[in-house]
Amino acid sequence: MATAKKAPAKKKAAAKKAPAKKAAAKKAPAKKAVAKKAPAKKAPAKKAAAKKAPAKKAAAKKAPAKKKAPAKKRTPNAAFMKPLTPSATLAAVVGSSPLPRTAVVSKMWDYIKKNKLQDSVNKRMINADDKLRAVFNKGQVSMFEMAGLIGKHLK
Repeated sequence: MATAKKAPAKKKAAAKKAPAKKAAAKKAPAKKAVAKKAPAKKAPAKKAAAKKAPAKKAAAKKAPAKKKAPAKKRTPNAAFMKPLTPSATLAAVVGSSPLPRTAVVSKMWDYIKKNKLQDSVNKRMINADDKLRAVFNKGQVSMFEMAGLIGKHLK
């Protein structure tokens, strides 16, 4: 729309100059040719400006990046670190000494991997052997269920 508004303004200016210079009427076609070339020169300038604008936006996005303060080291929850005594059935797998929950789950995974009890198709499923069947009361348990079932055997 901006170019449409500018075009009538040029015609009015050209119309005012034409009566004043009748001798320049012969040169008028040359002026029109020049006038046609001028918008062609302006168009690439607009494209160049359009190309520069995304670069400015990208630079603006990079500028606000600030360095964060170093993260504090997380302290373990005391409830997870409290040593608990396993039941007799769970002690057959992880040992009878009191262990925190995290250590019990870790030892369970060591036992599962050592005896290759993970399902070969779905690695999230654990196939129970005789010792684990006593703990789980099932033949197959998902790894998400395992933590809940282990909790029943800890005091």
